[in-house]
Amino acid sequence: MSRRVVRTSKFRHVFGQALKADQCYDDIRISQMTWDSTFCSVNPKFVAMIVDASGGGAFMVLPLSKTGRIDMSYPTVCGHTGPVLDIEFCPHNDNIIASGSEDCSVMIWEIPDAGLTTSLTDPVVKLEGHSKRVEFNMSSSVL
Repeated sequence: MSRRVVRTSKFRHVFGQALKADQCYDDIRISQMTWDSTFCSVNPKFVAMIVDASGGGAFMVLPLSKTGRIDMSYPTVCGHTGPVLDIEFCPHNDNIIASGSEDCSVMIWEIPDAGLTTSLTDPVVKLEGHSKRVEFNMSSSVL
């Protein structure tokens, strides 16, 4: 007769606690696009999220210290004519972010140190000429 050994988990009695509302990001309209993306990117200074926008694509860049309810009129980064599919921060400069879109373009943006005070519409660089919509591959960095 064989004896079955059941391995017990050392995490069996570990429970998490939800953060308070003032420590979370609240009231952000995340994009409803069906695309294989995380719809967000983060670095030591900012968190960026792709949001629903009419007339093209947009994403929001928030300083990590700005938590709580985010006003609907908060400035966004908007310059694509199609929905933004993916965003990625530069690994070497915390103020640089790239966005790839369904309009077959990549745009490079520079975020001010204090965060956005007005909406950004003009990218630092616009890379055009792709034949398909643009997504970023985690194994090969765009920046």
